[in-house]
Amino acid sequence: MNAQRPAAPQAGSPGSLPGPSEPGTGSMNVLTFPELFGLPAVVDLATAAHAVGISVKTAYKLVKRGSFPCTVLRPGYRYRVPTMGLMKALEIEQLPVYVDDADQGAAFAGRFG
Repeated sequence: MNAQRPAAPQAGSPGSLPGPSEPGTGSMNVLTFPELFGLPAVVDLATAAHAVGISVKTAYKLVKRGSFPCTVLRPGYRYRVPTMGLMKALEIEQLPVYVDDADQGAAFAGRFG
C-alpha cells in the first residue's frame, strides 16, 4: 500500500487553521491530522485549544489552574505551547512516514554517494 502525503491546506483556505465556531451552531472546529503534522515547533494557545478540541476561553481557564493537558510556556505576556508536548498529550508521538518522503530522501542521499 503506497501512502501518499495529504495535501496541506493553504493559508486562509477552507481547512486551514480553524477559527471560532460558527455563531449559534455550538460546534467547534478541531485540527485534522494533516493540520497537526504541519504545525510549527511552537504554537499559540488558541491553536493548541483547537487541536485539543476545547474553546480558547476554556484553554485559558485550564492554564490558570495549571490543568492544561501539556506544557504551556509564557515568554513575556503570550502563551506558547510546544507542538511535541501537544502531540504527546494527544497520544500522537510519531510523525507518519510517507512513501514520497522516503523516495525524496533516497534521491537526495544518492546525489552524494
